[in-house]
Amino acid sequence: MLSSLIKGQLNRLVASAAAAAFLAIVPVAHAQDALRPYGPASVADLAEGLLSAVVNISTSQNVAGARPNVPPPQIPEGSPFQDFFDDFFNDRGGPAPGPRRVNSLGSGFVVDADEGIIITNNHVIADADEIEVNFSDGATLKAELIGRDAEIDLAVLKVDPEAHNLTAVQFGDSDAIRIGDWVMAIGNPFGLGGSVTVGIVSARDRNINSGRYDDFIQTDAAINRGNSGGPLFNMNGEVIGINTAIISPSGGSIGIGFAIPSELAVGIIDQLRQFGETRRGWLGVRIQPVSADVAESLGLDRARGVLIAGVVKGGPVDDGSILPGDVILKFNGRNVDEVRDLRRIVADTAVGSEAELVVLRKGEEITVTVKLGRLEENSDVASSEHEGGDNETGQLATASVLGMTIAELNEETRAQFEISDDVNGVVIVEVDPNSAAGDKGIVAGDVITEIAQESVSTPQDVLDRIGTLQGQGRRNALLMLSSRNGDLRFETVRMN
Repeated sequence: MLSSLIKGQLNRLVASAAAAAFLAIVPVAHAQDALRPYGPASVADLAEGLLSAVVNISTSQNVAGARPNVPPPQIPEGSPFQDFFDDFFNDRGGPAPGPRRVNSLGSGFVVDADEGIIITNNHVIADADEIEVNFSDGATLKAELIGRDAEIDLAVLKVDPEAHNLTAVQFGDSDAIRIGDWVMAIGNPFGLGGSVTVGIVSARDRNINSGRYDDFIQTDAAINRGNSGGPLFNMNGEVIGINTAIISPSGGSIGIGFAIPSELAVGIIDQLRQFGETRRGWLGVRIQPVSADVAESLGLDRARGVLIAGVVKGGPVDDGSILPGDVILKFNGRNVDEVRDLRRIVADTAVGSEAELVVLRKGEEITVTVKLGRLEENSDVASSEHEGGDNETGQLATASVLGMTIAELNEETRAQFEISDDVNGVVIVEVDPNSAAGDKGIVAGDVITEIAQESVSTPQDVLDRIGTLQGQGRRNALLMLSSRNGDLRFETVRMN
């Protein structure tokens, strides 16, 4: 036993001597590096300078009172409780309770200290009767709504800049951000006060089907309830995103959050500050994606561009500059690869300005100049998901479907094709001979009167009916066609 203790002490002495010898040989700086704990650099200094610019948005709303629709309990006849329950539920016929106040919380940030301008999400302040801004030092100010955009989910607020010493932050370039770059989110989750989280950019250009202009930055920086409307910073302390949505089955962060990129937000914010509303450009066309099959039939090297399925009657391009069947490849020098590219570019282009488009028309690339109108945000905008397209407001003058160009049957087209007055429907003005319609012998001057035993009278009716059949998984469409003199026949045209 004693021998074992002696051996143990000798081993410890040898180990200590070896460590001392090593430190004597290794330079002091290297020894300090070996002992320093490793990990990501601290962001404390960066956060400290930004926290005061991030605010809590508190809203309240008066909601009309209503009695809960609770049926009376079923009790046996003659029960001693019968009188009690009868009196209780009969009293419910009296006046409803008064209005109650509903409160909600979100985040925002100051972008102009001189003017008192604060940015947040539209859904944070939607339907609010009162808006208050709570600062990190405990100060609270009433806020005025300057403007909001439901499509992008942005809102601009204004507080009295004289009532509080404001700290503003600047927007950065979201286009410069790369996947893997560090970002910092600051907000007010759960109403507990300012909170800082750090993560990386997980992805860019995310489409989460929340609207027509989806183009989100995805981050794993924790974003929770109450973070909506707060800023997403780069490591230079610049706002490169506005936190707006998360994917989570529980409502808490699972590392999938989305922010509106500053490149998209800045233009909207400028318009809201200037006009109190967003003024978007409008082409006045029905659009659909170019599939691989369509690209091959048109001679494109790959599926790219946006196919024009119809032109809105009286719209900006109802002058022959854009035709059904055209494929838009570029808009003002920017490539158009898919439908949402065109939507965003057009919406970002000034109303009334001229734009130069490169289109593929009958196998040839040509350049056309168009003048944009204004998309009325309060108008009905129909979307045909089964076609993957978008029908902008207005009645279609012409449309392209199943290899046919169709148009309204009016006095002009009736005279052009010498169609009898007793024929009604939608006139076919052009047929691609290599299409399914061309294979069936359908020609210009034929009139579509019914599709699948339902009458049609406008180009939009035809598109809607075809879209419905496609959505039902049908492969063919049964068309009732009328000749110019009124002779009827049926043709089955494949839709794939």
